[in-house]
This record gives sequence, structure tokens and C-alpha cells, in this order.
Amino acid sequence: MALFGKIENLDNSSQKEEKEITDVEKVKVLIVGSGPAGYTAAIYAARANLSPVMYEGMQPGGQLTTTTEVENFPGYPMGVTGPEMMEDLKKQAERFGTSVLWGMATKADLSKRPFKVTIDDKKIVEAEALIIATGATAKYLGLEDETKYAGGGVSACATCDGFFYRGKDVAVVGGGDTAAEEAMYLAGLVNKVYLIVRRDELRASKVMQERVFKTPNITILWEHQTKGLFGDGVVEGAVLVKKKGTPEEEEVKIKIDGFFLAIGHKPNSDIFKDYLETNEVGYIKTTPGTTKTNVPGVFACGDVQDHVYRQAVTAAGTGCMAAIDAERWLAENPL
Repeated sequence: MALFGKIENLDNSSQKEEKEITDVEKVKVLIVGSGPAGYTAAIYAARANLSPVMYEGMQPGGQLTTTTEVENFPGYPMGVTGPEMMEDLKKQAERFGTSVLWGMATKADLSKRPFKVTIDDKKIVEAEALIIATGATAKYLGLEDETKYAGGGVSACATCDGFFYRGKDVAVVGGGDTAAEEAMYLAGLVNKVYLIVRRDELRASKVMQERVFKTPNITILWEHQTKGLFGDGVVEGAVLVKKKGTPEEEEVKIKIDGFFLAIGHKPNSDIFKDYLETNEVGYIKTTPGTTKTNVPGVFACGDVQDHVYRQAVTAAGTGCMAAIDAERWLAENPL
């Protein structure tokens, strides 16, 4: 009797799970993720009468919602905060009929059309065409001070925020090509750049290393690790540990106004990797000059497929491309 009872309970549990997952929504164009790429794709898709449905993801508006001031996006001559700009784009997408919903894609089945994307493990959305705009997440060291000074001196994008530190001293953390590029870019704006390198050598390419070495206002702090940041409301300095774990270990303090992370980004592509081609890091591969993936009817735009530029304006451009690519593909491949 007990055994049958257990089987019955398991069966009920299975039925309950099946009942939850049978909440199915059918759409013509599904956009997963928001930010400049997703919202722009939504604007173009809606204007093409494709009735797009967007699920914004865990961070509605994307990485720009963590940026205090955006001054390099066309159309905002006086600058705009990241959250304000994302709200403007969202309103514009909704104005043309985009259904913008909160929810995170947790599973995907792109084996056949209609494509199936599970939202929050509770709902399945079946789409005739899919636009992926899930972005990428900057890697951080995991220090509490990174959160404490977010928007107050801590940044993961020198191109975005370097302008605010003209004539000041900043630090860049990392030893690869990205860190070298960020340091070089900042060196043209600021007074001094400290390049904080954990090892006793750079991982960057030889060409980038030579450029860094030849730049007079870049000081490399070899075998240093960041312990914390300090400052009254904004970053005023960093506490470093030199030669950690060795007899020569010592604590070092440097005065800086900006702290830039350049240890890489992680594209938010994990749930699509079983079906889509990605590079070794996880960026979704697209056909050059388009947003087409290796799966017909699935398109990728923004930072989830762009590991070179990673700018709001380029993300918006690929969002436009994705919507147009989807519109043309649907016209040629009606379901």
C-alpha cells in the first residue's frame, strides 16, 4: 500500500509539473532580453506589424541601467542617465504595440519551429521567429566595494565612462587584451592609469603589450591584487595587496578617482548553446553582415553576439538589423 501511495504521489507531482508547463503562449516574434538591442528590435518589429512580444529578463534595460550618465548616444545632447534612456526606448517600443513583459528565459528548444522558450520555468512561449538580445554580464572581482561604489567610481566600460575622469588618476584591473585596450583608451583622457596585474606578466598580445609599455602615463603594478576601495561616497582610492601569499606580501594604497574592471564579459547565452554556434567564450556566432544564427529563424543582436564594440549605439543598430532580418525571413517562410 505504501509503495502504491508513493507511485501515486509521484504521478500527481508529474501531472502538476505538466499542468504548469502547459501554459503556452503563441507569438509571431519573440524577443528575449531588453536593453538597446532588444528595445530597438521591438520598435522595428512592431512597426512592421509583427506584433512582437518581449520578455525583459533579469535586468530590464540591460547593463545601461547601471550607468549613471550616458553622453555618447545620439539624440541626447545634454546626456541622459542609463535608466532614463532605457525607459524612453521601452515607451517607444510599447507605443507601436510591443507587448513588454517581465520574465526570464530559463530554457529553450530550438530544434524545430515554432521555437519554444520557457519563461521562469512556468510558461512556454512558442514563436515563429526568435530574436535573442540577452546581452552579456561584466565580470567583477566579487568585492563588496564594487557594489558600494557602483555609479560612484566603479565601471566595467572605459569607453562608456572614461570621459568623466579627464585629468584624473584611474586604475584598470586585468592583464589581457581587454585590459590593455581599456588602459590605452583611458591614457588618452586621464592623468595617470594604474594597470593592476595579478601576475608578473601580461596575457595580452605582444602588440598590445608593446603599446602599453610605450605609453608614459600607464604604470603597471605587477603581482598586485585588489583588496578593497575607499572614499566618501565615491571612489578616492584602492587598497591593494602586493605579492599575496609570499614572504614579501605587503599592503599598498593608491589614490584614484575611477576603478575600471577589464577581466572580461560573460555572454548570457547558456540556454541556447545546445542549438546555436558560439565562440569559445560563449558569444553567439552570426553570419557576417547579418544577425542570422546557424538556426534559420533565430537571430541574435547586441552584446550577446558582439564582443568587439559593446556599445549602446552598436547594440541598437544590430537590434534594427535583427528585426529587419526577421521580417524578411518570415515573409519568405510563413508558418
